[in-house]
Amino acid sequence: MVDVILGLQWGDEGKGKIVDYFAPKYDIVARFQGGPNAGHTLYVDGKKTVLHQIPSGIFHQHTINIIGNGVVLDPVTFKRECDIVSSFGIDVRKNLYISERTNIIVPTHRALDKASEMQKGESKIGSTLKGIGPAYMDKTGRNAVRAGDLLDKSFTTQYIKLRLKHQKLLDNFHFIEDISAWEEEFFEAIDFLRSFNIVNGEYFINNKISEGKKVLAEGAQGSMLDIDFGTFPFVTSSNTISAGVCTGLGVSPKQINEVLGVTKAYCTRVGGGPFPTELENETGEELRKTGNEFGATTGRPRRCGWIDLVALKYACMINGVTQVVMTKADVLDKFENLDVCTAYIINGKETDQVPFQMTRVQLNPVYKSFKGWNTDTSIVKEAASLPKDMSVYIDFINKYIGAPVKYVSNGPGREQIVAL
Repeated sequence: MVDVILGLQWGDEGKGKIVDYFAPKYDIVARFQGGPNAGHTLYVDGKKTVLHQIPSGIFHQHTINIIGNGVVLDPVTFKRECDIVSSFGIDVRKNLYISERTNIIVPTHRALDKASEMQKGESKIGSTLKGIGPAYMDKTGRNAVRAGDLLDKSFTTQYIKLRLKHQKLLDNFHFIEDISAWEEEFFEAIDFLRSFNIVNGEYFINNKISEGKKVLAEGAQGSMLDIDFGTFPFVTSSNTISAGVCTGLGVSPKQINEVLGVTKAYCTRVGGGPFPTELENETGEELRKTGNEFGATTGRPRRCGWIDLVALKYACMINGVTQVVMTKADVLDKFENLDVCTAYIINGKETDQVPFQMTRVQLNPVYKSFKGWNTDTSIVKEAASLPKDMSVYIDFINKYIGAPVKYVSNGPGREQIVAL
């Protein structure tokens, strides 16, 4: 049995904390897509830490953690993460497994990412420059180096062949930056990576399922960044939706049970791309300041706006969401009034559907206003103590999106979650 936790917006919904909260109930936590462009923020023993590739169950000593084949893994970032996790007294090698089919990000992937984004000028998509896109391009182009290759004598030959291919592309971009230091760091990290449990991931996880083990599949980014269903071309390079669990871990659709979608009580987005409810005013700045909305991976200020129920309902539909977790509800505590987007006006016509290409239409959000609750909800422990106006806000969202909000996160701490 596999339950899924994934984001329903443009990422940064607070999935790391939610996975950490639910992880003790599961035997296995598995990452099924994405790479070091993701940042899952956790608070362990009161200390803030950010995981980029290692599953968020790593801090639970009896939980097995798997990096699935749908992930693109940067060995350098992985090594740094392991050092951080180890500083908390965790033996990272004990319960961390890596699928043989996991694709490896090499230094020239990062160079290609940077060169490509620089050439786009004003039309750049806001890449994190971590080499994610080029790594997935090599995967679909059948050129990739994978984790299982690290255990083969031919790895160095494979790497040189891939590097030469990349160098021709970099020459076309007129990219002249010296990446020799990146390569030195990369090969040190490769030796480190070889010391981990590199396994036949699909057999490993299916054998565990057949033994009755409970699996929690952890997604990165958010549904509106899905390569197929997101706000293309301002998207990531993988399938961030629940369907990606099957291809990213090697499990069948019949194994999927609950799909827990995570949404903020408002909206944020990092980087370029359409954002219908963005607030480029004092209210948006107040959301950013109160919510500490800065990228966990890049530190970039996040764009902020009201919750978009058109996009949220769409995300629930394509994911088959069975439960919703609303995070950062406490950020709205001091707002007198709240707006909720219930429809779009596109080229003069009202619709409740996400258009094919947001960047090609004149789009204006239609809002419904709600009274704020003006109460400190960060201290609330049970649903009965939530302010009435917050309950009204949540009930409206429940009915609109057709999926129940079952949990409300009202602070960064592990214990700050209210079950409804």
